[in-house]
Amino acid sequence: MKLLHLYHDIMNLYGDYANILALQRILEKSGEEVTIDRLSLNDSASLDDYDFIFIGSGTEKNQKVVLADFVKYKDQLADFIASGKPLLMTGNSFEMLGKTITDGDGKVYDGLSLYDFTVTEERGKRYTNDIIATPCISDQPIVGFINKSSMIYGVKNPMNTVTFGIGNNSDEMTEGVTDKHFYGTHITGPVLQKNPHFLVYIAELMLGKKPFEDHLTYEKKGYENTLKKLSERIK
Repeated sequence: MKLLHLYHDIMNLYGDYANILALQRILEKSGEEVTIDRLSLNDSASLDDYDFIFIGSGTEKNQKVVLADFVKYKDQLADFIASGKPLLMTGNSFEMLGKTITDGDGKVYDGLSLYDFTVTEERGKRYTNDIIATPCISDQPIVGFINKSSMIYGVKNPMNTVTFGIGNNSDEMTEGVTDKHFYGTHITGPVLQKNPHFLVYIAELMLGKKPFEDHLTYEKKGYENTLKKLSERIK
């Protein structure tokens, strides 16, 4: 199986590179041969060649640099999502798929317009919080951490319903965006490492069967402890 870690060196905050490593490990434990391509600015790729694509979180400045390069993949990305292959974008990377991003100084950047939502960065503000959210794929909550400066409006198909923490904006208790097997979320941590059930779900999509997961003992215990501690803060 071929995995693509796109903009691995510039969209690389919060240790989110571990998402691709966790996926590689579970696939290999399940008997698959796995290769990872790590591409960045000015590289080119045929996205259809890959079974999974991951893009992590970056600074607001780096996001704009990547956006100028990322637009070349617009049509390929639309086809990849339509094909039903899994795509994971964490932090502010998925914001690039909306209509516009307005920075803290009011400058407007055109997104890829694959979706109708808009992003507004709030100058001098950051929203940092642990989070518990129920994903559209399961009744089992996802846990993690959010650190962002943006509010997102107009998401029609959110990925998560927030129980504890902040959503796409301060008025809605929904978070992220999803379409077929595209999952965009501000939740970092990294999200696949901290939520082994989500990791297993992605691996099962790729394998077409249940993956081997006996090696996830520590990850499952870590998830249970994190969920317990965060849930106590709701009361």
